[in-house]
Amino acid sequence: MDQSSSSQISDQSSYTSSPLEDDDFSSDTEEHQNSDNEEDGAEFNSIENKNNYEQNVSNNDEDNEDNCNEDAHAKKNRGNSVDHNETIDFGSHENVHAQEKRDKSVHGDENIEEPKTGMVFDTVEELTNFYANYGKKMGFGVCKRSSQKSDTCEEPRYATVSCHRVGKSKSTTQNSLNPRPITKTNCGARVNAIRGNDGKWYISKVLLKHNHPFSPSKGRFYRCNRVVNSRVRRQLEIFQRFEVRMNKGFNTFVVENGGYENIPFTEKDCRNYIDKVKRLKFGEGDAEAIQSYFMKVQSTDHKFFYAWELDDDNRLKNLFWADARCRAAYEEFGDVVTFDTTYLTNKYHMPLAPFVGVNHHGQSVLLGCGLISNEDTKTFTWLFRTWLTCMSGRAPPAIITDQDQAMKKAIEVVFPNARHRWCLWHILKKLPEKFGRHKRYKSIKYRLKKAVYDSFTPIEFENNWNQMLERYRLEKNRWLKELFVERYRWVPCFVKDTFWAGMSTTQRSESINSFFDKYVNRKTTLKQFVEQYENALRDRAEKENIEDFKSYNSWYPQITRYAMEE
Repeated sequence: MDQSSSSQISDQSSYTSSPLEDDDFSSDTEEHQNSDNEEDGAEFNSIENKNNYEQNVSNNDEDNEDNCNEDAHAKKNRGNSVDHNETIDFGSHENVHAQEKRDKSVHGDENIEEPKTGMVFDTVEELTNFYANYGKKMGFGVCKRSSQKSDTCEEPRYATVSCHRVGKSKSTTQNSLNPRPITKTNCGARVNAIRGNDGKWYISKVLLKHNHPFSPSKGRFYRCNRVVNSRVRRQLEIFQRFEVRMNKGFNTFVVENGGYENIPFTEKDCRNYIDKVKRLKFGEGDAEAIQSYFMKVQSTDHKFFYAWELDDDNRLKNLFWADARCRAAYEEFGDVVTFDTTYLTNKYHMPLAPFVGVNHHGQSVLLGCGLISNEDTKTFTWLFRTWLTCMSGRAPPAIITDQDQAMKKAIEVVFPNARHRWCLWHILKKLPEKFGRHKRYKSIKYRLKKAVYDSFTPIEFENNWNQMLERYRLEKNRWLKELFVERYRWVPCFVKDTFWAGMSTTQRSESINSFFDKYVNRKTTLKQFVEQYENALRDRAEKENIEDFKSYNSWYPQITRYAMEE
């Protein structure tokens, strides 16, 4: 096996993350964050000596060991109380849910301590877990707001974990009559911690007062309190394999655990997990089929290239392959490449990612093919880099995609010198969605298309565009603002300086996708797909041979006698 065809396994990632990772604890930057850190530093510096402070911690811990009652109580949480002299304002939230506190079955573990100044934790994650458990008991969600470095140290020195309602919500809806719900109330409840010289984290400030009601019975619904553990994941995959309906499978967990309130996840969490797994979930014989197909092709095609990426459970995550015909076609027709994953992703939940060019007959030609598990920047970056390696490091001069921001970021990383154009058709088809309810929709659509298609210079387009905005009072429309900023990616008069082989949309990729319709359906497995893939390519090659014959056997008569016409 030559070097280009060796299997590649990149950094692996799991399909399901812990509920207390950064994805679930969004870092919201607040205006008063810097002041919080300054207060933390001031409180810490107010102690005469850092070493004396740590010695006090140790001494108090020894005193706690002598006190049996305190020790038994302290073991229920992950921190050790060091200094309880500070008076904390508990606020009025106890009155808000006093009635619900009487129901201990709803509360969960009543022995979870409330945060106190001086508690010690080994890591920020431990602090976050502790505050999340406390929030679940009381009935509010939490988020990790920040973990900042000091001016003199590269490692994080300050950390803040807050109530999930911290900050202010900003409405982004365009329709004031149909506003979106908001959740932020600028709540100030939080715990601040500082990292000591011993590497441990000390709670330096506690604010327990909330400015909103909360309910212990609803605490389990916050994202930070929801987790699909490994046992549940395995059971869900078994349900998926034997085609058990999700609502029935979820009811199994409800019955096993004695009610909805006793399971730390929702039916939607289960559906989200299965949606991620089933895209490239191997059926029986899939792994063997792919390996057998690639080895068979490689035995007769020494330029056949393939690479794959596995996840933590050794399941196929991403796959790419290209035969000698694809690589040779790129040498001749690699001036413009289109890339699109929309068609098969939406229709079959099998995200086929073809690289497509156009040959000398004006036909779409396949330049490589991938199957991907996600459509994020990391996945696209892996796919583009793998394709670039396959093509001997020769990047395409021009590439056409849709408006996907993940694709845009990946292209900027892997193909920094390529001219990136957005599919014009994908942009214009959003007009009904954006302005369909506007009373002057037809007029807006006409003026916008006129500005796009009838402008021959950038200045002319900008003038026509501004006139349209003023005429219909659309100066504040967010979507139009974003399009105008990126006008050099999609407006014809801005991209006409580059060779596009007569293409302005990703229709070439979609024609390749639709070409597989004869060989792929909604129930097609990976095993069936790789078996049919070769048949699809043979059909495509035969159509090109027919066009070659027509060009060889017939020609158009000359209209003039000029040599350039020959």
